Amino acid sequence: MAVQVALFRGINVGKAKRVAMADLRALLEALGFTQVRTLLNSGNAVFEAGHTAPAANAKRIAAALIERTGVTANVLVLTVQELDAAIAGNPFVARMDDPSRMLLGFLTADADPAPLRALADTDKTYCSLGLHAFYLWCPDGILESTVANALVGAKFRDALTTRNWATACKLQALAKA
Repeated sequence: MAVQVALFRGINVGKAKRVAMADLRALLEALGFTQVRTLLNSGNAVFEAGHTAPAANAKRIAAALIERTGVTANVLVLTVQELDAAIAGNPFVARMDDPSRMLLGFLTADADPAPLRALADTDKTYCSLGLHAFYLWCPDGILESTVANALVGAKFRDALTTRNWATACKLQALAKA
C-alpha cells in the first residue's frame, strides 16, 4: 500500500470553508482510503491509497469534498517520497531559527513553475525554487514577507499550496508512523 498526503488549500482558514476533521476522515474513508489520519484542524490528511496515482486521488477527493460538504478547495496529493524529497531539499535549514517562519510551497501537477522561478529570482537570500518545492524563509515573519504575500494572490492560487516547516515535518512523521 502506498501512503499519500493530501493538502487542502484554503479550508479552515478564518470562518469560511470550515470542514471538521472527522468529516474529512469519513469522506476519505468513503472513497476507499484506509488508515486515514488528519493533522490538526488544518486540512492535512495522510492515508493508505493503494496503487492509485496521487493526481487521480486529488481529483476524486476534490469532487467528493464539493459533493459531501459543498466546500470547494484545491487538493494536492503527494506521495511520502515527494514529501520527503521536499523536506530534504530545503536550502534554508541551517539558518532557520523558527520553523513557523519557513514555508514550503507545493506545486500542482499542471502548474507553470516560471512565475515562481521569477519570484525566487527577486530574492535569492530568502526564497528558492527547488526540484520538489518552493522554499521561502521569512525571518521577520510571514506577514512581513512581500514574497509570502505574493503567494496568496490570484496568480498563484491554483498553482501552489503552502505549509509551514513545522506542519510539513509533522505530516512526514504522521506518514511514517
